[in-house]
Amino acid sequence: MKKVILASGNPGKVREIGEMLKALGIEVVPQSEFHVPEAEETGTTFVENAIIKARNAAQHTGLPAIADDSGIEVDALNGAPGVYSARYSGPNADDETNNRKMLDELKDVAEQDRTARYQAVLVYMSHAGDPTPLISQGSWEGRILDTPRGVNGFGYDPIFYVPEHDCSSAELSPKDKNTLSHRGKALHQLVALLQKEKN
Repeated sequence: MKKVILASGNPGKVREIGEMLKALGIEVVPQSEFHVPEAEETGTTFVENAIIKARNAAQHTGLPAIADDSGIEVDALNGAPGVYSARYSGPNADDETNNRKMLDELKDVAEQDRTARYQAVLVYMSHAGDPTPLISQGSWEGRILDTPRGVNGFGYDPIFYVPEHDCSSAELSPKDKNTLSHRGKALHQLVALLQKEKN
C-alpha cells in the first residue's frame, strides 16, 4: 500500500477518503499521526487553500498529500460565506453559531431566493514542490431552510435542503450523502485522475 497524507485530522474525512482510495492501493493517513502543524489558510479561493494545505503536509512528511477545501455559497449573501464557511461566525465559530448566524442573515429572504451550493476542491500533490498537482472539484445545489433538521453530518448540513430527497442533508444516510455530496463528486473525479496516472 502506498501511504498518502491527508491534510486533515477530521476522522470522518479520513474514513470517507480512505474508503475510496483503498481500491487504488493507497492508504490514507491523517496528518495528525505525523504531528504536522496546521497550515495557515491565506488563500482567497478553495483551490488556493487546498494547495496550501497539501503542500504543508507534503513538506512536513516527505510523502504525497491530499487536501480538501470546501464550504457553502449562498446566493442571497453574494456567495458568502465561501472560503470563510468554517469561521463564518467569528474566530471561535462552531457549527451551531455558524448556522444561527446564517439563519439570522436570511430571516427576511423568501424561500425561492435561499438558493445555495456546497463546493469542494481536492488537491493531490505527489511531493511538496509538485508543479502540476491533480485538482478535482464538485458542487451540490440546494437551498437554505429556515430551521435546522436532522442529526447526521456536520457543518451546515441541518439547514441545507436537498430538493431531490425533500429533506435536509443532515437527514440523509451517510451512504446517500456520499453519493450526492460535493466532496463525494470531487472524490470520484480524483479517483479517476489517479487511476489514469497509474495506467
